[in-house]
Amino acid sequence: MSFPKNVKIVEVGPRDGLQNESTIIPTSIKVEFINLLSATGLSVIETTSFVSPKWIPALADQREVFQSIDKKPGVSYPVLVPNLKGFKHALEASVKEIAVFTTPSEQFSQRNTNCSIAESLDNITEVIAAAKKNYILVRGYLSCVLGCPFAGEISPQAVTDLAEKLIRLGCYEISLGDTIGVGTPGKTKVLLETILRKIPPEKLAVHFHDTYGQALVNIYVALEHDISVVDSAVSGLGGCPYANGATGNVATEDLIYMLNGLGINTGVDLKKLIAAGRFIANQLDKTSQSKVNVAYR
Repeated sequence: MSFPKNVKIVEVGPRDGLQNESTIIPTSIKVEFINLLSATGLSVIETTSFVSPKWIPALADQREVFQSIDKKPGVSYPVLVPNLKGFKHALEASVKEIAVFTTPSEQFSQRNTNCSIAESLDNITEVIAAAKKNYILVRGYLSCVLGCPFAGEISPQAVTDLAEKLIRLGCYEISLGDTIGVGTPGKTKVLLETILRKIPPEKLAVHFHDTYGQALVNIYVALEHDISVVDSAVSGLGGCPYANGATGNVATEDLIYMLNGLGINTGVDLKKLIAAGRFIANQLDKTSQSKVNVAYR
């Protein structure tokens, strides 16, 4: 069986992971966490989101975090931006790469961003145009590609059509997100076979949540289809604040272990990665325990 010789891991723990944790991590701890990740051999670490603190208070320190981390040569530190205002704030912070996002589910689009799919594409068009003028790379996210908490089943063709639009607008890569973790190997196979008729595998990434323990087997299917970019979060952090039931991302440690076993190179030091995961898990435990202690005084 043929697999990619190399897989690029996009570590999303600092952004997609921490945004949905019930405890807010201090800025200094986030910075130390990202610096630990930078020392593992990861080449992409999604750092934060330049979204309104009103909607995602856990990432209100976005600018301070991005400007405080030690940026290692050869490592990319993209940030998520929801609109042109967020892009302008990211630009002021000297961001070099951004990610934009939409979804093939009309209901999820309304719940997540308070706008229709068409309106989200208008926002993305503005952001990408501004990014091009400033020589900033743009990655695209598609949420709920294998199922939506509001709309149910999602058509693979609808996902494909939207992915093609994002590529035409200027996204260099599309990350296919199973936001609520309902995907199975069979559904993943059908989705990828549909998309790959229109889009080459080198322009695709996968982003699986592990709600039903299917993330690794779904990634295995993606590898069989020559997908060589995988999103994950150390310690399985995260979930989506606008999708009830969305548990954490696939754990980067588990992903690396599987890829190592398949003889696929990632360039990531598993021991250092585990240390980074233990660090942030301990900090989440401490912060959570501190809140409990305060509540009972």
